[in-house]
Amino acid sequence: MASALLSVSRFLPLQNRELGGFIRNFRSPYLGEVIGSKSFVRRAVRRRVHGDCFVVASVLGQKVKNRETVIPDPDYRIASVLLGLSGGLIYTNNLLPAAPVGLLGLLLLVQTSRVRFVFDNEALEVKVGEQLQESGENVFVGGKNRWKYSTFVNWELWWPNFPILVYFKETQTRPEGQVHFFPVIFNGKQLYDVMVERAGPSKTSGPK
Repeated sequence: MASALLSVSRFLPLQNRELGGFIRNFRSPYLGEVIGSKSFVRRAVRRRVHGDCFVVASVLGQKVKNRETVIPDPDYRIASVLLGLSGGLIYTNNLLPAAPVGLLGLLLLVQTSRVRFVFDNEALEVKVGEQLQESGENVFVGGKNRWKYSTFVNWELWWPNFPILVYFKETQTRPEGQVHFFPVIFNGKQLYDVMVERAGPSKTSGPK
C-alpha cells in the first residue's frame, strides 16, 4: 500500500484538484463512487495521501427527456353525420347525392375503427389495427407514414369546435415542404393538445 501511495504522489500534486471530463486510468478503492440525482450524475474519485484529499474528476450529464406515447381515441362523429345526411337524402328521394355521401361515411366509419395516429417521443406515425401495425408507404407522395416533429413547418386544425380536417406541412418528405390532410377521425381535443406539445402552437384556437 505504501508503495502504491508513493507511486501516485509522483503524478499528483499534494493539493485539492478538480478536473472535468472522463476519469482516466486511475486505480483506487474509491473509483466509481457515484453521487446522483434526477437531473445529473456526479462521478467523483477521492484519494487521501498524507492527509490530503484529492478530487480527481467530476462528470456531469443532463437527463434526456423521454415523452410518453400518445394515441388519441377514435371519434365516429364525422362518419355518423355523413351517414345520417345520406339517410336524409335517401328519405327525400335525393338518391344521386346520397350515394357518394353514404360511401364517404362508410369509408370514414371503417377508417375510424382501424387507423391510429401514434405520437411517440420524436415523431408522428400513422398505424393500423389494434396491434398498431405499420401502414406501409404513403400512396400519394411515397415514403413511410412517419414524420419527425422537428420537420413540421406548420399545422392547422379545422374547425376547432367540431374538427373536420387536420393539416400539416413537413420537410422530411421533400426539402421544399410536403402538405398532408387527414380527416379528424380522432378525439379533437386530444389531437390538438398533443400537436401543440410536440409540434408547437398552431394559429387556430383549441377545441372547446
